Amino acid sequence: MLTDTHCRNAKPKPKLYRLTDHRGLCLEVKPSGVKAWRYRFTLEGKASMFALGEYPAVSLAEARDRCEAARQLVKQGINPAQQRQIDRIKQASDAEITFEKVAREWLQTKDWEDVTKNRRLDMLERVVFGEIGQMPIRAITPVHVLGILQHTVKRGAPTVAAEARRTMSAVFEYAVATLRADSDPVWPVRKALPANKTQHKTALTTEQIGKLLNDFDNHRCTFQINYCMQLMWWTLARPSEVSEAEWTEIDLDRAQWRIPAERMKARKEHVVPLPTQAVKMLRGLQAITGQRKHVFPGRDNRNTPMSVASLRQALKVLGWAGTYSPHATRTTGSTRLNEMGYRPDAIEAQLAHSDQNNVRRAYNHATYFEERQVMMQDWADHLVQWRAAAHERS
Repeated sequence: MLTDTHCRNAKPKPKLYRLTDHRGLCLEVKPSGVKAWRYRFTLEGKASMFALGEYPAVSLAEARDRCEAARQLVKQGINPAQQRQIDRIKQASDAEITFEKVAREWLQTKDWEDVTKNRRLDMLERVVFGEIGQMPIRAITPVHVLGILQHTVKRGAPTVAAEARRTMSAVFEYAVATLRADSDPVWPVRKALPANKTQHKTALTTEQIGKLLNDFDNHRCTFQINYCMQLMWWTLARPSEVSEAEWTEIDLDRAQWRIPAERMKARKEHVVPLPTQAVKMLRGLQAITGQRKHVFPGRDNRNTPMSVASLRQALKVLGWAGTYSPHATRTTGSTRLNEMGYRPDAIEAQLAHSDQNNVRRAYNHATYFEERQVMMQDWADHLVQWRAAAHERS
């Protein structure tokens, strides 16, 4: 058997020669001085040699380990040289199968509305793809996943972190099912972060409403963030319904906003009456963004709608993040309109809530539109009064 001293002291000769170790391992010494490890084996009656690397980059101990691994393949009837070629092809193929590629493919398999797919893709692009999007999906480890989740929570977005965790896990499950990953690296770290407890914001008082709207008036945010916030309060529509509003949905002459079914949570078209304040604001805005598809175009890509995250960021800057969230506008509106004496049926219709009573939901098709027109104009007028009172107090 060879020793490291034998290998180190082997000198080149005019002709190639080999120093034998054991079990087919030998050190091939070439006239050029290159020393290469070789494994000699016989498979199906044919003698062959398998390269194991060069000495001293590959030590004697490592060469023996590689030789033993090759011997095990031969015992199974597998040619180690052919297996190495297959492994290299597989590695090259795996390198092309990135997380982003599989994630986009997974999204296309979902029977979701386009708006839902776009929201999920937006989250992946903002939170996940920048970290692991271009990595081979088999190379992603729990450490990579944990880093994404911790960073997202640290920047104050635990809900987004929870969505990222669920989405990444679903993508990995899909990759495993399609034989492009061996396991889900999200699973080991699924409980590493504290559970995200949903905090339902209480309704704002009339003084708080006025101060919030007054703060936005005095905030140096973009005009469309301010206008988006105002339209949300004037209509009590969901934040995403407002931020993704399209000009084709709005009829200013009739003071109506017709939100198509595919953009509604209940997948049912919703007609929203627009108070005079909203019509006036939208007419002015139309001169600025009317040539675009969306009423509130995105900041970086004017062909897409602005993100609800822009509203949340503005609230964070203004110090409202712990007290109020965009969706809490609806809770506040419902509470205050009930206090103002409006019928619950009209309020629920304005909020596009489905009736919890199955019989009523099946037979009650009324939208109370005329009643809602009066109600929402009164609501808008009160918003003006509350904002003016807050301005006087400031």
